[in-house]
Amino acid sequence: MSLGTIASAVAGLALTAVAAAPLATPVSAPLSAPLSAPVAASAVPAAHASDGAPVTMTLPAPGGPYPVGTFAVRLVDRSRPDPLVRSKPYRELMVSLWYPARGTGGNPRTAPHMAPLAAADWDRHSAPPMGVPAGAVNWAATPTHARPGAPVDRGAGRLPVVLFGSGDGGPRTLGTSLVEDLASRGYLVVTVDHTYEADQVEFPGGRVVRALPLPSKLTPRVIAKLLDRHSRARLADMRFVLGRIAALGRGDALGAGEPAGLRGAPDLSRVGALGQSLGGSVAAQLVHDDPRVDAGVNLDGGYVGGVADSGVAKPFMQLAAEAHTRASEPSWKSFWDASTGWKRELRFKGAAHGSFTDLQALLPKIAETVPKVPVADFVGTIDPVRSVAAQRAYVAAFFDLHLRRKATTLFEAPDARFPEVSLIP
Repeated sequence: MSLGTIASAVAGLALTAVAAAPLATPVSAPLSAPLSAPVAASAVPAAHASDGAPVTMTLPAPGGPYPVGTFAVRLVDRSRPDPLVRSKPYRELMVSLWYPARGTGGNPRTAPHMAPLAAADWDRHSAPPMGVPAGAVNWAATPTHARPGAPVDRGAGRLPVVLFGSGDGGPRTLGTSLVEDLASRGYLVVTVDHTYEADQVEFPGGRVVRALPLPSKLTPRVIAKLLDRHSRARLADMRFVLGRIAALGRGDALGAGEPAGLRGAPDLSRVGALGQSLGGSVAAQLVHDDPRVDAGVNLDGGYVGGVADSGVAKPFMQLAAEAHTRASEPSWKSFWDASTGWKRELRFKGAAHGSFTDLQALLPKIAETVPKVPVADFVGTIDPVRSVAAQRAYVAAFFDLHLRRKATTLFEAPDARFPEVSLIP
């Protein structure tokens, strides 16, 4: 099992004694959107089961004006050995691109939330620690709202780029609801699986790579070393992926089967980083280290590595679960105090660490059919529909402000539409 097993499990990883701390602990990532009203009731995920059949789910529909397309591709970085398996002479990653699409591209089907073999592995290994028995949910049957390979809508103009990273141990899929929403608003969002750390990664040809096993003794020192190692590997992964997206923006090919209109679509003069848990810490480090990245968002992650003390000088926003404060998390205070750019901190009343992942939308509905799922342990008590709507509103408004220069008053005072959200001075 991955490191996600140790600390906060919200990405489907086991809840252990260490799991209570929302610090730099693992998890994965979820949702964000625009200045829209809360998600309509009709958009709430539904759970369906009959005669003991596995539950099937849906995700909230994105709220932007564009249909969404997606494209998954294997990328290989031959300039470095794999940082987690040194015997492997190169690093390989699975990434997905999400973008505004021009219709369906002739494909009537939407992409699945999880690839089939990855979903089966999640069902066996990642779901049971959340109290969801293997076989209770048909994880492979959850659809997204994106058409695989649909042509890019070039009428949307050149697309600002947002790199997305899940929490430690979490697959890239756990931020889909947020990612789809940003894509529907005219962003190119790139989600990345960090091989040998993510619980499971499915590569073309039906090959599934699982996370490396954890050390037998998980002391705080061992956990800190693992998080630091994973953070450094992720940072290199993200910079490599951004380089490939930059080449795509110049008109180079990214991979076989890429959608029409993708080459030349990315606008590398407008780049953001977004992540949940450890992914949020890496987003901050990327903002600090990489001159190509203009702004970043951390979804409830503690900070690992140098950025915890250096902070950032570019626009940055951190979203927090109710119990996660600068008083309870030293790295949040040091990061905040050192950061000199535009910055905002938002706290979500009733939210837990996993509220900032797709689990916010899925677990409450699963619990309606599957007994004894400890929903509050993972996604808190906040209303899931309102939580999704608020996250989408603030994240999209942040990137609109700093990547598109669209003015907003959302960060200046509490918004009556989102009473659960507090602006922390």
